[in-house]
Amino acid sequence: MKKSLVTLGVLAAAALALSGCTDSAADPESTSTSTGDAGGSGELTAVRVAALPIAETGALWAAIDEGIFEEHGLEIEVVPAQGGANAIPALLSGDIQFAIGQPFGPIRADQQDLGVVIVGNYANSLADGTDVNAVVALGDSGITRPADLAGKKVSVNTIGAAGDLTIRKAVQDDGGDPSTIEFVEVAFPDVPAQLEAGTMDAAWAPDPFRAMVVGGGGVSVVQPYQATIPGLSVLTNITTQALIDEDPDLVKAYSEAMTEALDWAADNEDAVRAAIATNLDIPEEAAAGITLPTFTWDLAGAGIEDLGALAVEFAYIDAEPDYDRLLQQQ
Repeated sequence: MKKSLVTLGVLAAAALALSGCTDSAADPESTSTSTGDAGGSGELTAVRVAALPIAETGALWAAIDEGIFEEHGLEIEVVPAQGGANAIPALLSGDIQFAIGQPFGPIRADQQDLGVVIVGNYANSLADGTDVNAVVALGDSGITRPADLAGKKVSVNTIGAAGDLTIRKAVQDDGGDPSTIEFVEVAFPDVPAQLEAGTMDAAWAPDPFRAMVVGGGGVSVVQPYQATIPGLSVLTNITTQALIDEDPDLVKAYSEAMTEALDWAADNEDAVRAAIATNLDIPEEAAAGITLPTFTWDLAGAGIEDLGALAVEFAYIDAEPDYDRLLQQQ
């Protein structure tokens, strides 16, 4: 069982390495590089979107294959990223136009008045039942509840974001001391192998990596989003105020396309799972068992303000962001 667990993790990581820097369904010769008049001239407008190599991105991959973005005049190039915060420098430099990532990166960016804006949701976690992410540990680790994480080494994909913040809260609520947790940064595809190697005691991971660990005999210690802010947004759509001001047609076209894509994904789980299997190079039966989030463009009820308040409580930030500036539903 251990061998299978590691092998699946290595396969997923290898798929990402082989994909190079980008993952595009485009024929570059048919793509316009202009970012003005999206869809207005009959040519496709090239748009670079950063996204994490996780199951939730299946909605984007599947919608691209379905041709939804092309119908809106857009040719999407998916740029693999480790987290939303990591994509912000690329947004600010103009290397990418949009990013799909946790809302905490934009919350931090707003503190510095960087002009980063959340223009729409992407996916919410589940308020009950099996959630889309969890802190997992090996079955023989002795870690079975949140308080057991005190004094342990726990991995997250990006330190100082929603993952470790909600874990701290869950540990505190369970009677543990969250200040004693040592968080380490590990990319999600590396989690199964790193747990087996003993480089950390537990790991926060989404599917399919959560499912690999639990299916290999591991334990789900806590679902930190459910334990702290049930239904919290897992991923949001992020861009810059500069792009909104300079190319409103592109932002409008992207927003309309993503709204349709997420609505379609919510009604076509089989297509999403097929895209996950293909793009993460995992067996179809593994993709079939993945817990999918609630795909939605709507920011209402996404819990972002609650996340900001929690960040202040744990001194991740000095003050809550200007939500009118940060949250601009398109």
